[in-house]
Amino acid sequence: MKKFNKTLIAISVALASTQTLAAGFQLNSQSATGIGRAFSGDAVIADNASVISRNPAAMALFDKDSLSVGLTYVDVSVDVKDVNFAGGAVDLGSIDDAGSTKAIPNIYYIHPIDDKFAVGFAAFSNFGTGTDSATLSKNVAAAPFDLLGKTEVTTINFNTSLSYRINDMFSIGAGIDAVYGEGRLTRDAGPTPLVDVDADGWAFGGILGATIELNQDNRFGLSYRFSPTVNVKGDVNTISTKDLSALGLGAQTTLATSFDSLDVPLADIFQVAGFHQLTSQFAVHYTAQFTKWGDFEQITAKDGVATILPGQAGAGSTVNAGDVALKKYQWKDSWLFSLGGTYTINEQFTVRAGYMHDMGVVDDISSISIPDSDRNWFTAGMSYHVNPQNSIDFGIAYVKGEEVHLIENSAIVGPVNAITESSAMYYSVQYSYQF
Repeated sequence: MKKFNKTLIAISVALASTQTLAAGFQLNSQSATGIGRAFSGDAVIADNASVISRNPAAMALFDKDSLSVGLTYVDVSVDVKDVNFAGGAVDLGSIDDAGSTKAIPNIYYIHPIDDKFAVGFAAFSNFGTGTDSATLSKNVAAAPFDLLGKTEVTTINFNTSLSYRINDMFSIGAGIDAVYGEGRLTRDAGPTPLVDVDADGWAFGGILGATIELNQDNRFGLSYRFSPTVNVKGDVNTISTKDLSALGLGAQTTLATSFDSLDVPLADIFQVAGFHQLTSQFAVHYTAQFTKWGDFEQITAKDGVATILPGQAGAGSTVNAGDVALKKYQWKDSWLFSLGGTYTINEQFTVRAGYMHDMGVVDDISSISIPDSDRNWFTAGMSYHVNPQNSIDFGIAYVKGEEVHLIENSAIVGPVNAITESSAMYYSVQYSYQF
């Protein structure tokens, strides 16, 4: 094997946008109503309690307790085609569907304390992914094993928020996020497990928000979510080759390394939204969102201890591996823009639709497992109001990514060429109750 001490884990592959079909590994799945309108205006519409996920200040728009419970099912299709290396001499073939399905639940509750304060509680997910490209390396003696394998990463936000109404026009809000993250990653070279990661951990972030109500029919919302670096702990094991000649050992010494934890940085999210009720039945809404993926530079493994494998000089000895940048990303910041409309048919039925353009985050460093590109969302939804207190919401979205021709360097076989293309269907249902 060639030297691949820093590029081996490619834990980033774990954070692939193939599962989420959103920038980086960000999820857009917080509510059925949001999916139905492409999340346009979601930080200020406040038609149910799911607004907590976007803007805590919008809780000031509620005068009754409100509960929302939902489930989103994501079916991702990822084509990985014409994977080859050695100048095209070795062809690993294609995978028609390297993506996976995911069911993503959520729950929100808002309680107005008085005419000034409201408190809210929520559980939802902002980040997650899952891919499986292992079949490309089956029955092949030499392959980019460091780039191909199974990956699953999920984060869950447990949020507590408070809003305060300053006056009839302005409201502010703030919240604390307890973020739980877990990941599973394997990279195997035949029977040899190069990478085996099973880890989880907690971190704390927060969100600030504000709303501006010009009148009942025209309002704006903005928020900034501070996303933490999640330190996940568990079984983090790798096999790699490193030059230990400075220690009097081999220049190509194979090591089994165990790390105590991994640092996974998450991106801050800023958004501005508007809502305008143009007629008694029709409203338009829009959102511009900036995600600070430029801070996502690398995945760092912490406090490693390496053991020299048998059959080499110093076999069984341990070496302090310290902190290692397992994979460099150097992503770029991204924007998404969405526009939607809502039409109230009658007291029982409301329909909505939206369009969103979501920009990719991959810059100079591309990845087979991160076939990131600009994406277009086409969405529709409906609400059935059983009575003034109870409603059931439905949302559906088709997401189409662009075809990407890329080259990624494998530390085992050198440059690898591939063509990737992704699409997805979102199906979401939500129940809301106002007390």
